Amino acid sequence: MIRSTLLSAFILLSLSGLAMAGGMPHDRLSDPALETRAQHLFTELRCLVCQNQTIADSDARIAHDLRLLVRTRLQDGESDAAILEYIHSRYGDFVLMRPPVRAGTWGLWFGPVLILILGGASVIQIMRRARRDQQESDNT
Repeated sequence: MIRSTLLSAFILLSLSGLAMAGGMPHDRLSDPALETRAQHLFTELRCLVCQNQTIADSDARIAHDLRLLVRTRLQDGESDAAILEYIHSRYGDFVLMRPPVRAGTWGLWFGPVLILILGGASVIQIMRRARRDQQESDNT
């Protein structure tokens, strides 16, 4: 009983690993070079419904659809750049894991750094104020 349960768990874990690697085996391209290109492109594209996951890492239906789209376009002989441009033109900058740096994407590129700087400055100011208040209360 325990052996069959462990065997079932092992099989399920193995299959889930295949699914997370970019799809089930029947989804993969028969040409290893094309599949390698597809896997690389999967890491360049963000899942549209997940929190900062690539389409390679996502189990969402739209990520699966995008993986199929990439594979189909690779089989049709399109270049990697043409595939990325097509998907980018349909879904916008957000779909790219590395969106282009321009006025519309400054928030994506510089927002986290700005938040860290402002947060650090706020912490320093709060600590200085607390130290000054402590010194004033010690003097009285």
